Amino acid sequence: MGEPDTIQIFVPLKVRRKNGRPKILPPADYLPSEDQTQDPHILRAIGRAWGWRRRMETGEFSTVRDLAIAVNLAERHVSRQLRLAYLAPEVLKRLVFGREVSAVTVMQLSECAGLPWQAQEEWVFGEVGRDCREKWNNH
Repeated sequence: MGEPDTIQIFVPLKVRRKNGRPKILPPADYLPSEDQTQDPHILRAIGRAWGWRRRMETGEFSTVRDLAIAVNLAERHVSRQLRLAYLAPEVLKRLVFGREVSAVTVMQLSECAGLPWQAQEEWVFGEVGRDCREKWNNH
């Protein structure tokens, strides 16, 4: 009897639950190919954050709480996403205009917004950031 016509391929992925949904995480040494585009969730979140920032700067809303009520979202969520409007210019340029793919989530990106600008770029795109993101994903 001959060999079967099928082959098996092993892809080392981790499945973790995020917000009650399963999320497939790529291996730690995964480098996305250049033909991929940025995660639309990240682009949408950055755009929304800048829109909210503009609305607050013009005086339409005086507090994050007022903004959260107006957009019908939790204050904590609005506050966290609003941080994306304060990312380093180089990080924004690489994410939005260059559509450079990074392995960060919207939540991780909002957390890194509090870092100094140079550290943000290293965290999002560099080797040090890959180690930090890996630790983040495993907790």
